[in-house]
Amino acid sequence: MTLTLVGLSHRGTPVAVRERAFVPLPQAAELAAALAEQGEAVCLSTCNRTELYVVGEDADRRALAVLESISGLAGDELRAVVYRLADEAAALHLFRVAAGLDSLVPGEGEILGQVRSAFDAGATGPVLDRLFRQALHAGKKVRAETAIAESPASVSSAAAALARQVFGRLDECRVLLVGAGHVAELAARSLAARGASIAFVANRSPQRAADLASAFGGEGTGLDRVPAVLGEVDVVVSSTGAPGWVLRHDEVEAALDGRKGRPLFLIDLAVPRDLDPAIHELGACYLYDIDDLESVVAAGLAGRRREAARAEGIVAGEAERFREWHASRDVVPEIASLRTGASCAVPSTYGLISRPCPCVTSLRPVSRPALVMRETPWFRAHPIQMLFSFLREIVRDTLIPHVSLFGLKFSVRNGISTSKLHPVLVRCTRSFQMPSHCRF
Repeated sequence: MTLTLVGLSHRGTPVAVRERAFVPLPQAAELAAALAEQGEAVCLSTCNRTELYVVGEDADRRALAVLESISGLAGDELRAVVYRLADEAAALHLFRVAAGLDSLVPGEGEILGQVRSAFDAGATGPVLDRLFRQALHAGKKVRAETAIAESPASVSSAAAALARQVFGRLDECRVLLVGAGHVAELAARSLAARGASIAFVANRSPQRAADLASAFGGEGTGLDRVPAVLGEVDVVVSSTGAPGWVLRHDEVEAALDGRKGRPLFLIDLAVPRDLDPAIHELGACYLYDIDDLESVVAAGLAGRRREAARAEGIVAGEAERFREWHASRDVVPEIASLRTGASCAVPSTYGLISRPCPCVTSLRPVSRPALVMRETPWFRAHPIQMLFSFLREIVRDTLIPHVSLFGLKFSVRNGISTSKLHPVLVRCTRSFQMPSHCRF
């Protein structure tokens, strides 16, 4: 059954479009369950991507319709930014995502946890269960065997680096964090490591804000006090999950009078965005969103690219393992038929043996047909091994839809190249000949 991926990401899709397609985790679970009514489905939605992995009939059309519905984009508008991948290409893409190779910041570690959460919330079956478990394994393997994640590798650390570029030094900068989640904590650590002071943490839950603020010597507060403390800070980093603007143009404009011309640097890490884009039009206000961080990320990636090349090799190997497993599923019914056929053929043909068989006469007296099946493992195992070997040599630029092997007709999802067909069949046929001393 075909594996289909339909998605959009930071590669070619602006944040204004991505935020419309963002799906919170509880809704992602509901969406996956709806898509999986005819198969399997997982919805992976982060600040940088929304991707639907679907297995089942007409998966591409159904996934595209769902993405169109949640984003509100017209069909042509969505098709201009969406990508669609199938089978091995879809698997390789997910492995690269889990390894951090397709992230805005290559090697960032947050994505692996997001892939796991999407997997846990998905409606998986044998294909997607295998796919996502292997993707998580690939991500861990890349981090264990390469140095791609040794230096700071998250959007939060990129935000801190951008603040340092603007102010030169952060020793005297006071920071307001809007949001108290994992991204806010990472931003706080990155900014504090560069000398900034975490003055305030604002959150919908004042207690959670106070807990995070206390770790950095700051003050926790509710979201309603954000406009009031703007006059006391130099940097605002926002990363909530709020559905609307947390800070509006008029609220920032009212706070500028008390700042006496001091610049206010605002970084919006949220998708959907927290900060009204019109804030950027105000004098002495500098607003950056998650897309603006790309230039910061690109500045220090030479070492990461070297490690990324090694990581690509690991990911490619894992993708090949999944390809072989996925391809082998197509012949499971035929293998069962081969075993059944062998079991049925022995009783009817055993009486035609013309002379004694050494592998039978030397054994204890039991049913001779059973001995042929049990004591001559080439009878069943070897043809099956050859079948898998044959399958691995299938070339997917297809020319014919099926082939007969061992008297059975095998359907191949994407066909077989005629350049490979003849020599493989010759080897399989020769390998299935009985030993000379055991001919029927």
